[in-house]
Amino acid sequence: MLDRDGFRPNVGIILVNQKNQVFWGKRLRSHSWQFPQGGIDRGENPEQAMFRELHEEVGLQPDHVRILARTRDWLRYEVPDRYIRRDARGHYKGQKQIWFLLQLVAQDWHLNLRATDHPEFDAWRWNDYWVPLDVVVEFKRGVYELALTELANFLPRVEFKNRLIRPKLTRHSLDMSSFQASDRPDSPEGMELVASKQVLRVPYTTAQNMELPPDSSLEL
Repeated sequence: MLDRDGFRPNVGIILVNQKNQVFWGKRLRSHSWQFPQGGIDRGENPEQAMFRELHEEVGLQPDHVRILARTRDWLRYEVPDRYIRRDARGHYKGQKQIWFLLQLVAQDWHLNLRATDHPEFDAWRWNDYWVPLDVVVEFKRGVYELALTELANFLPRVEFKNRLIRPKLTRHSLDMSSFQASDRPDSPEGMELVASKQVLRVPYTTAQNMELPPDSSLEL
């Protein structure tokens, strides 16, 4: 089913877990990775097609996920001739897609790459939201960037629960000159990091390279 411009209607799925990591699938017998996607059949609307593809490609049911958002308009990519069957060349041009952002509300073990007799993936992993586009087939990369950028605005807020985040704090963001002599690396007291109402004692050298969670501060 093609539109008048030669594009087949299609859906794409960005599935995130509770950490806002995305499902990243390795295409069967291939070195490329991608999100689940598939064509919209005649008589289906985009949401119906999305749930069908979700089950066929990763084994999930509608009650395993929550819809967070979808793209406002169709996103299109053209398929190079070498990837098009000869009998389709001349009238098939590519795909136009509606992308959905879903959150997994079930356990990981519900994911099943062998839910049908025609699997699309032979491996998967959770990946950071901004996936490495160099492992995506080249002609899809522009659409991936557009979809990820638009749907990033609807990602759930991830709460920091008594944990420290990656070390990126620098002298520019924390004036180390205000530390007193008792805060030297060899001081048994060290410094106190106050985070999420928990007080953690950390060495001076660790605190130099530590980024604080939101609404936290360093107390001497």
